[in-house]
Amino acid sequence: MDPAVATLIVELVEKMGLLRRDMLLKKEVEKYEARLARIEQKLSALADLVSADDPDLAKRLRTAWQMPARSLAFRNAEHQKDLKNREESAGEDPDGT
Repeated sequence: MDPAVATLIVELVEKMGLLRRDMLLKKEVEKYEARLARIEQKLSALADLVSADDPDLAKRLRTAWQMPARSLAFRNAEHQKDLKNREESAGEDPDGT
């Protein structure tokens, strides 16, 4: 799967997971419990299907749904690391001064 598409899918699942978590915290989940169960069922089927070709993506999908805050934290850490690496690469002077 194209990495950009995979990332967008993980981010979408993460957003749905954050919404689910907010609903749980606000005690609003009962009203939508059946729908959330069906969403979880479809996400699980998607992760199972993807796991044959890309086990890491399947893991990221499951984490994004079950622990969206953790998924977001890992994504932010990776983003910060990439930014730091780019800054260091751009700031390097060939003669070392």
